[in-house]
Amino acid sequence: MERLSLPCLLLLLIPLASACSRTITTQTAQGKKQNADGRQIQAVENLELRNQIEQIAAAAKGHVGVAAVVLETGATVSLNPHDHFPMQSVYKLPIGMAVMKQVDAGKVRLDQKVRVTKDDFIGRAAHSPIRDKYPNGTELTVNELMGWMLVESDGTASDVLMKLIGGPETIQAFLTELGIKDMIVLDTEKAFAQDHSLQFRNWATPEAAVVLLRALHERRGLSESSQMLLLKYMTESRPGAKRLKGLLPAGTIVAHKTGTSGTENGITAATNDIGIITLPNGRHLAIAVFVADSAADEATREGVIAKIAKAVWDKWSE
Repeated sequence: MERLSLPCLLLLLIPLASACSRTITTQTAQGKKQNADGRQIQAVENLELRNQIEQIAAAAKGHVGVAAVVLETGATVSLNPHDHFPMQSVYKLPIGMAVMKQVDAGKVRLDQKVRVTKDDFIGRAAHSPIRDKYPNGTELTVNELMGWMLVESDGTASDVLMKLIGGPETIQAFLTELGIKDMIVLDTEKAFAQDHSLQFRNWATPEAAVVLLRALHERRGLSESSQMLLLKYMTESRPGAKRLKGLLPAGTIVAHKTGTSGTENGITAATNDIGIITLPNGRHLAIAVFVADSAADEATREGVIAKIAKAVWDKWSE
């Protein structure tokens, strides 16, 4: 057999190498295309869900903000996620989390007795079962106050706890530690009742609300026992049965916190609900729905929140 010279051998190998190179490049390009297609399909799915949410939101005749994420997978959808919405009683969740952080630090005890005086009571137009049950004042433990605040959404309990841990500055510092900038706690419930315009100074974006819910779920800055107590009270929460929970299957675990303003001149400034919903597959959906400046009646506003939650549930409960 005749031996090939080195130049000839190289000439034979170059086309083969080139072909191999083209094959590898083609496979890589196809892989990238498949990945890109996968992302594109996901984007279309989310866009369809977002469009569905937008159609539902139109019934509110106002401004609706939504952020939702499956905490284990990162699947997400949103509508006006960076807009500012008055929180109303939604802000009791960051207050509660800040209280439990101080409990974990040993600065406050759950069995610690706190005096609630007449001066602490919020106005009659605002919601306070404590004020109604104990018209002459009372003494309650921190744990009891937490229950009144998160289960009953009691404004007096909220104000007393805020004062106990150092005021709005402490809550804001806690949020800063969590890296949450777009959630502002400045005023007491008693101040809200006296000046309705203050509710707009105490705002959050839907995205920030979901970040807060994720922090609770992941126990960032909180012990397991503190997290469990917060989730227990949020799951037992009485207000808002027709909001996030409204259209979900009976028995669905929804740890949530509502917020509601009064109605002036036919416009309701805030109808809100944020929470963590346990999906049938065991995953957890963090969702925030804010309905602001709405001309719709209460049933419609709450129905918008319920329908949005159900749409997201249907999408990601498999």
